[in-house]
Amino acid sequence: MGMGFRRTARAWMSALACASLLGAASAAQAQQASNPEQEIKQAWAAAKAAAQPGPTAVTLRDQAKLNISAGEVFIPQPAAGQLMHAMGNRNNPDMLGLVMPTNGAEWMVVAKYEASGYIKDDDAKDWNVDDLFKSIKEGTDAANEEREKRGIPALEIQDWVERPHYDAATHRLIWSMAARSKGQPANEPGSVNYNTYALGREGYISLNLITARDHVDADKPAVQTLLAHLDFQDGKRYADFNAKTDKVAEYGLAALVGGIAAKKLGLFAVIAAFFAKFAKVAILAVAGFGAAIAKLFKRKSST
Repeated sequence: MGMGFRRTARAWMSALACASLLGAASAAQAQQASNPEQEIKQAWAAAKAAAQPGPTAVTLRDQAKLNISAGEVFIPQPAAGQLMHAMGNRNNPDMLGLVMPTNGAEWMVVAKYEASGYIKDDDAKDWNVDDLFKSIKEGTDAANEEREKRGIPALEIQDWVERPHYDAATHRLIWSMAARSKGQPANEPGSVNYNTYALGREGYISLNLITARDHVDADKPAVQTLLAHLDFQDGKRYADFNAKTDKVAEYGLAALVGGIAAKKLGLFAVIAAFFAKFAKVAILAVAGFGAAIAKLFKRKSST
């Protein structure tokens, strides 16, 4: 195993210890992971072995193809789930994989597919963005009690980073919101969930960017490019919907912003909290998270 990976693994082990001391990992998670350092090491080993370097096209189940650019890698399941679990997240059967940069940037994109059925988009023209914001805030406040039980800091919703907008021609939705942990120092940037969706005949694929708020302007072009390079298979496109035979989702497009957002923010808050503490250690240990990822996958990408 290469020197870059060993230094990356050491940084993650140190970060996990740091996060545990600061309360980022819950007591329940600590009981489940009897050897968290080993879990991190194994997760990175699995990610490196499974990584598919760009440029390449990856198949997302029987639904779509996603073009991965040079300077990026796609980590499929089960390695992606193993890495997410090592970060303190529960396994999600809807997750397709992760996209990470190898060029020194500091972001991650989580790809998921939800077999919701065909989502009608006619409610987009009647959106009240203020009501959507209120819905997200109320849902997040209600979920804070459960977060605190798990040892995860309560969240405070700040504001839109990018207000919801939907392209009816391409059936793409984008919205972004900033959140921070309650009690987080004002001089520390909060986390950002930059959420993108592509609607299909049988459900939707989400490509959700995780990054720091002060990096979002620099990092969001990466996920926008991924969204543009996502193509549903013939027969799986939104336009292929057959009203006589196909399942229709129980919710409309607005639910992808208001109804599901609080849950997403809770998931990504765990990752963002872990990344934030990891980065502080990694900057000293391996010159930053992005550099660590670049070193980890450099040899694989060049083969």
